[in-house]
Amino acid sequence: MIRSIYRICIALGIIAGVCFSCKEEKKSTQIIVRKKVEEKVSAVQKMGDYQQNREVEWLEKTYTVSVDFKADPELPLVMDGKQRYYDNRIRLRILRPDGSEFLNREFTKADFLPYLDNTYGKEGALLGIVLDRAEGDNLLFAASVGSPDKSSDEYLPLVMKISRMGNVTIHRDVQLDTSATVPEEREDEGV
Repeated sequence: MIRSIYRICIALGIIAGVCFSCKEEKKSTQIIVRKKVEEKVSAVQKMGDYQQNREVEWLEKTYTVSVDFKADPELPLVMDGKQRYYDNRIRLRILRPDGSEFLNREFTKADFLPYLDNTYGKEGALLGIVLDRAEGDNLLFAASVGSPDKSSDEYLPLVMKISRMGNVTIHRDVQLDTSATVPEEREDEGV
């Protein structure tokens, strides 16, 4: 009989062990899913507004050239990679010695489109207009259209000439600053 009780106890122990090992564990209802990292659409950038006044000896008098450079949210946006930028509007004023206006005109990239290639025409921004020098009856300005990223040096140089009659002509700048020879200048009547 002791043997029977011993066998029964062993059998019950095995059954209990099997029952406990087969017991269902509570499964977690939490599902871990990796969240997609959405690309942040960054704010539209400005290149920086500035205003510059310079005096220049021209036609035997001292004229003041004023350049007012501003980002214009009404112009189409330009892209540099994934970053969006406002294009710029530049107001150029040339004042006579008595303070009266000789020229007061706004320029946008649209004024320079005939002289640009497709890349700068679509994706470039008007980067600036700067007085270069007075030469005879003309004032010469350096203008540029290119990448709006301040760290970039990609741009297309242009020359803008304003005559003593107020006529504006624009052409591509084909002369390198380091060149010892002067290539033939080709002017296109512009704006």
